[in-house]
Amino acid sequence: MFDGVLRVAVIDDSALYRQMILNVLGRIAGVEVVGTAADGDAAVELVARARPDVITLDVQMPGRDGIEVLRALRQRGLAPRSIMVSSLTAQGAPATVAALMEGAFDAILKPAGVDPHVSRELIQRELSEKLNAVRESMAVSPAGATLLPPPQKMPPRPALGTRFDCVVIGTSTGGPQALRAVIPLLPVGLPAAVLVVQHIPAQFTSSLAERLDSGSRLRVVEATEGMTVESGRVLLAPGGMHLGVGRRGEQIFCVLDDGPRRHGCRPSLDHLLESAAATYGSKVLAIVLTGMGCDGAEGCRAVRERGGRVIAQAAEGCVVFGMPKAVIMAGLADEIVPLEQVAATVIGHFG
Repeated sequence: MFDGVLRVAVIDDSALYRQMILNVLGRIAGVEVVGTAADGDAAVELVARARPDVITLDVQMPGRDGIEVLRALRQRGLAPRSIMVSSLTAQGAPATVAALMEGAFDAILKPAGVDPHVSRELIQRELSEKLNAVRESMAVSPAGATLLPPPQKMPPRPALGTRFDCVVIGTSTGGPQALRAVIPLLPVGLPAAVLVVQHIPAQFTSSLAERLDSGSRLRVVEATEGMTVESGRVLLAPGGMHLGVGRRGEQIFCVLDDGPRRHGCRPSLDHLLESAAATYGSKVLAIVLTGMGCDGAEGCRAVRERGGRVIAQAAEGCVVFGMPKAVIMAGLADEIVPLEQVAATVIGHFG
């Protein structure tokens, strides 16, 4: 049974960063460091021996890199929650996204070109946030998630089989893996635009779009200002920018802005859902997947008030049951669906 103390191992080929992360972890309450490793082979042995709850794992290391470490751990039946520590090199972003799709819990960036004190503060803030999310994921009781309120009474919503013009998907922690389980299953000719908010550093968004595109039947691209929103295409909100939609005659187009964060998030799912509801009315199908926090709940209310429909991921299978839980507990979910059934549920709305 989880006692609230996180056992953490630090894996990085840089002695400087190992020490920096150790110093940071020493300032975070409820953390016990159980070991360090400087390469992938030593990392696998350390995890097998110490059985940490969490590892901070350098993405790029000589020999066995972070992705290969994840695969080796899985082959041994070891599954610590892995927080990838990525540098801003040309290879860093694609490799980090690949690791997230392999099941890594989340990722943080190694600050570059800043004062060491500032760098330490940035890493501490990021690690504290991620470790709190780990703590939440370990403490949640899936059985308790069955004691949820029914959906609130709202204006009439489209019945099953009614066409939607816009599908909005929002996710955070665990999102790249969840998106990989949904978007590649959406069919060619889907008669709706798909807009996606994934909470992820701006440096990773392009690589995420490319990875999803390579495995999907629909075209997946990073949204840009003024880009036309079309049926049968997936647009991913760029990191660090809010994504909304506007209308000019019959044409729908992307609107980006760098306004204030909402619930600490930019892009914000609330922002996109409210914009989509205002533009599409009842023709919005909202999907809230795994993630920490409550981004999306206010937006789902706007969708339902306009007559749209809301799907929330069930607790089982969520890396962090935060965003879907906020929607469900507010009584805003029309359907609560396991991740492996989300794509089929979406397709069913167009049958």
